[in-house]
Amino acid sequence: MSLVRLNIKGISYSQTQNGAYALILNEVDGDRKLPIVIGAFEAQSIAIALEKEISPPRPLTHDLFKNFADRFDIIVKQVIIHKLVDGVFYSSLICERDKIEEIIDARTSDAIALALRFQAPIFTYKNILDKAGIYLKVSPKKEDDSENQDSILMDDLVASELEPDKPKDNFASKSIEELHKLLEEAVTNEDYEKAAHIRDEISKRE
Repeated sequence: MSLVRLNIKGISYSQTQNGAYALILNEVDGDRKLPIVIGAFEAQSIAIALEKEISPPRPLTHDLFKNFADRFDIIVKQVIIHKLVDGVFYSSLICERDKIEEIIDARTSDAIALALRFQAPIFTYKNILDKAGIYLKVSPKKEDDSENQDSILMDDLVASELEPDKPKDNFASKSIEELHKLLEEAVTNEDYEKAAHIRDEISKRE
């Protein structure tokens, strides 16, 4: 089976499951997206790894794993999303130490959070992408098609990716100085979702 490389398009709040997020992976050499439901903690961990300028005051679990692996010369070479069963994705970490390769089972959300910290590529098999991959821009006729129930479910998960929810806080009225202060407070309070929104507002102005 051939491997397909993926990159991270973003994270959206899942409208179908409370407290869950949809991690959107994008086919590197194509237009399909692979949405994966993940928990709030893993979503924050991934968001922090993507947002280089946010540095937690204490290491998160995935940062601790990275520090531990660095200390013992273990590297994560790649992540492979290798199985999809009943809507659940299964992944493996391909690790190496002293030129010996090991395969470690992992939840997909954890595997991707670690892949970001190790700058490791993410892959899936073509048959998984064929089964679960979607196009975000779907015509209304297609959504009404009863033969395309799998795609409808996936579209529901990424509906907020098409029309992202605006943050509740009105950061647009704040000055740059106020935003930097709010960013520092959010990181100190470990409110990384809010910190990411503030950082986005700062990036728009700089």
